[in-house]
Amino acid sequence: MSTGLDLFATLHRIVKEAVGCLPPAQRGLLLTCEGDRLVHRASFGLDGVLASPLPALADAGPASALSTLDAADGARVVAAAEWYRAHLPGVSALHLAPAGAVVVLAPLRMRGQTIGVLAVEQPDGQAPSGERLARLLSLADNAGAALERRELYDDKARSAQEVRLLEMVLNAVAARTSPHELVEMLFKGIMSVQLRPQWRSVRLVMLSDASRGGASPRADAAAGGLHAYMYRVPRRAPVAYWNNIADGALVAGRNLGVDVDARIAAVGSDVDQRQLVEEGIARRVHGIAVAPLSPESIEPALRRAVAAGIPVVAVDTPPVEGSCAPAYIGTDNVAAGRLAGELMARLLPDGGKVGVQTFSLAAINSMERIAGFRAALSGTSLDVEPPTEDLFDLDAGMRIVREAVQSGIAGAFGVCAENGPSWGMAARTLGRTGDVKVVTFDLVMETIAMLREGSVHAAIVQREHDMGYRAVHVLHDMAVKGVEAALAGLPVRAGARGDSALRFIDTGVDVVTLERTPWSLSLGEYLALDTNRKAAKRRRQFSRSGRPLEFLFVGLNAGEEGLHEERAVLDEGSLVGRVLDTRRPMILDTHSSELHDAPDVVEARDKGAHTLVAVPLLAGGAAFGVLVLESERRGACSLEDLVLIERVADTMAVAIENVQLVEGITERTHELEQANRHQESLLGTILELSSPVVPIAPSILVMPIIGTMDAQRAGRFIESMLQDIAERHARVVLVDVTGMAAVDAASAEHLVRAAQAARLLGAEVVLVGITPAAARLMVEQGVDLGSVVTRSNLELGFAYALSETGGRIVYRRSPRDPHA
Repeated sequence: MSTGLDLFATLHRIVKEAVGCLPPAQRGLLLTCEGDRLVHRASFGLDGVLASPLPALADAGPASALSTLDAADGARVVAAAEWYRAHLPGVSALHLAPAGAVVVLAPLRMRGQTIGVLAVEQPDGQAPSGERLARLLSLADNAGAALERRELYDDKARSAQEVRLLEMVLNAVAARTSPHELVEMLFKGIMSVQLRPQWRSVRLVMLSDASRGGASPRADAAAGGLHAYMYRVPRRAPVAYWNNIADGALVAGRNLGVDVDARIAAVGSDVDQRQLVEEGIARRVHGIAVAPLSPESIEPALRRAVAAGIPVVAVDTPPVEGSCAPAYIGTDNVAAGRLAGELMARLLPDGGKVGVQTFSLAAINSMERIAGFRAALSGTSLDVEPPTEDLFDLDAGMRIVREAVQSGIAGAFGVCAENGPSWGMAARTLGRTGDVKVVTFDLVMETIAMLREGSVHAAIVQREHDMGYRAVHVLHDMAVKGVEAALAGLPVRAGARGDSALRFIDTGVDVVTLERTPWSLSLGEYLALDTNRKAAKRRRQFSRSGRPLEFLFVGLNAGEEGLHEERAVLDEGSLVGRVLDTRRPMILDTHSSELHDAPDVVEARDKGAHTLVAVPLLAGGAAFGVLVLESERRGACSLEDLVLIERVADTMAVAIENVQLVEGITERTHELEQANRHQESLLGTILELSSPVVPIAPSILVMPIIGTMDAQRAGRFIESMLQDIAERHARVVLVDVTGMAAVDAASAEHLVRAAQAARLLGAEVVLVGITPAAARLMVEQGVDLGSVVTRSNLELGFAYALSETGGRIVYRRSPRDPHA
């Protein structure tokens, strides 16, 4: 019976029991279908016979060999030499099979279909009967049931992960994710959903803006208008873990109505966590949460923050003993490590050596997990090897784990998120998938895929989103209630010396296996649960503090391999060019398709790709890009696989269109803002020039008006006039309206108000320059200027002003005038 934890061990036990129930049998095999091929799933009795151990999932010939079993009511018997020659390629049948030996074949069935075979060698050539045959068929049924159970759980996990992938791409629409980030997300996401294609790379080819909307993509490409984003096979630290912590902090900030500035420091970068903390201190944030890479090195910066009155908390990794950070929000790493050890003991009941790898042996959380792991295995027959570290150098880490897997370890413990996939990849490449029992921490995309394929057996999944979420809540309580009041209800974490007063919020872990067990959640259940947890947090609302608060969250990015981006000229006969022209997806075999000689097909074939899939990205009925996937497997992409890729491509097209639309709107808005600022500057200059104040005689001012007189301008006009009347002790102000666009009722009202305001300062306003057309308009509209004096031109207005101020005009002859 399958325990749900180790299908490989279940199938191996079934083969072993089958050999034992048919004496004098010495060896047996279990094969299952993978597409149109058979693969080895378990074997017994071949050690020492073959030159090397038989790897799980190794090719075992065409699946057509099962056709003869479909018609059989029970087991079949075939010559052993013939069987080994067909299903153990390269192995001498005479070396394996005694003369006259036969192989008894019992079909494995699932939902009425034959999906594999249990094969047991009978060296004496006698076919089993009676109770022994019944036992063999029963064991084959058990194997079929275990495989069917596994497939059902895998289908649930696939569906849940597909939903999550589409949600991630949809979220990218709102988040304005760049095409670079989308390609990475899709590469890992599609690989975690579609296991069998074993996609080696995903490439996005996207037309440049200049090429889009043209008459022909090929014509545009000939002009050099195709922009290609190339993504190499990724081997990078799982930044999704750190992004989840930051996302939790941002969600809490939105719920509480506070500003959360989530900043990421990359390992090895010029900007480290200490600098980010110092920046937060300088701008006087109200709280700081840190996921410290090195608690020792960041402690001085945290002390300066506390000295400045800024509360701090530690997230994910505990602070140093006696830290000024009074609270830690994260995993109880010792307890979580103990869980990992208990799972390993279940996986290896017969004992064996266990390898351990972490990112840093100096990290507090790593040391605590390893301590818990060792404690759980104390007194068992398992021998834990000295742990190794990769220091975020994934290539170096892979070399170390490969050596450990080659040395014959029975189990492997991935202490941190990137270590589990390293162990799983090493087991896969060395043909020990399922044989090496891998328990790891966290659930990144690679781990999801490896749980489903069986190269990773169990994951201790931290609730990192909850870490960021609860950290912001603690900081909020500290800022609103005070530090002591906020900490009062939190449990205390005992320090190494027993004297620590560190408050501790244990966010907990989930134990995840592909199938559900009494001690774990199934992968499908966990994926749905995690989605629901995050959705529930986003819907929560809390009372606001009533004052603006800003918190700084300082996270970590373990470094990343950049996206390879280059300009490319599209060849007219390429696969991408064909898909852009036809706007239809294509699946092709690089060795036997009509595009056999296409340049991108030749390039992929030279790199070992056997299957190419190209799906167009459509917008408004036109193709603006192509998503290209490569696999080394023949016939890797089924129609079902293609349907998912098309759904993802359609959603991806919306996301990219949204990014480009928002970028266009942002750029246009920026241009308009610049134009508006320039226009406002010009208007200000015009306004200053359109109503100048000109003193023309003692106590007499002239103020010409050019353009229109609206309420806003009238206010500035009156303010300027009153200021000059007071400064120059003016008695008469000649307001020249010759340049006004129209003197209607509204503008006349503004002029009357100006005259009334001037009268309060002892000055008189005289309107000059009213044209006949303006006079007619004012009469038609019933405009009443009241006691405001008017004159037809400036000369007459000036004469009136002189009479009012006691002055006069004196005309003298010029001495240069010849007629004088």
